[in-house]
Amino acid sequence: MGVIQIDSVNVLVRSQELPVFSRLGAHRRDLIPSATAQGELFEYWAHEAAHVPTADHRLWRWKMERSQHGPWQSARSLLKRRPTFVDEVLERVSRDGAITSSDLQERRGPKGSWWDWDDGKVALEHLFMCGRLTATRRARDFARVYDLPERVIPVEHLRTRTPSIVDAQRELVDKAARALGVGTVYDIADYFRLDTKDVKPRLAELVESERVVPVSVEGWRDTAYLHVDARRPRRVDARALVSMFDPVVWNRKRAERLFDFHYRIEIYTPAPKRRFGYYVLPFVLGDTLVGRVDLKADRAAGSLLVHGAFGEPGVDKAEVVAGLSAELTDMAEWLELDDVVVGRRGDLAAALRRSIGPRR
Repeated sequence: MGVIQIDSVNVLVRSQELPVFSRLGAHRRDLIPSATAQGELFEYWAHEAAHVPTADHRLWRWKMERSQHGPWQSARSLLKRRPTFVDEVLERVSRDGAITSSDLQERRGPKGSWWDWDDGKVALEHLFMCGRLTATRRARDFARVYDLPERVIPVEHLRTRTPSIVDAQRELVDKAARALGVGTVYDIADYFRLDTKDVKPRLAELVESERVVPVSVEGWRDTAYLHVDARRPRRVDARALVSMFDPVVWNRKRAERLFDFHYRIEIYTPAPKRRFGYYVLPFVLGDTLVGRVDLKADRAAGSLLVHGAFGEPGVDKAEVVAGLSAELTDMAEWLELDDVVVGRRGDLAAALRRSIGPRR
């Protein structure tokens, strides 16, 4: 995959755990934090906030450098209003050790919207984007803990040769194309949120070196690119609930092109306007997306709550219910929940209740 998107919402489980569960099934819940602590993963803005292999630190230095010379608007405003403040924050971290944004206590009035960052947070995020600071996550509240890279990232990764921008982008494009298997220029650019004007020449170079092959895909308007390492199995027998931030569905247009699956995240939609629910995960069965479920982990009651279960048009509902029942049972066991409680919303709900039954 090369990247696991991070999200703080913990209605079911931290979203970054789900891609691992989707692909490997039950695994140690501390797998990602342990990999981070051991220096195998680090956090950066790759796609969105994401875990990426620390061995790939060298591939993101061009973006870190670019962020120093072209900060986003809030950082640019801060640097203009308080020219020495960012350096003062960096000096504090250097002198006193790792901090969170709340340690700076810069807020002067009532907190506004979720995105209304104070100067301290903006400074830390700017230093993070520039690679002058890195970050881990505090276990109890998932807050970013900022520190100097040399105190977090293994020295062998910091000392690796920095490739040219062209070489780094070419390698990222190669990784994205391989992860997708087949995709358009826009699909491949979206994987690591690269600019299409940078991706197009890198793809041309990969075509020339025979790393990718231009192909046409039935029903797609744009040329696609097939990676030389793309697996083409005789059949696909997948069974997985996938995070809303999983590469299978994070590119909504691609998910619709591939699977005729129209998907929108409804967390930020007012409850009366939600179509399927608050925390809705798509369900993969075989080689397609066949349904979706609105889930919540009720940890106090020890239950995995299925508020709604919906099948896609034309699916074999009995087959979907059988697969979904097994997947929900596996998920409950992985989360150490005692039972699965199915509500009444959705065309699969009644059959799913009968299929799962009481588990206590």
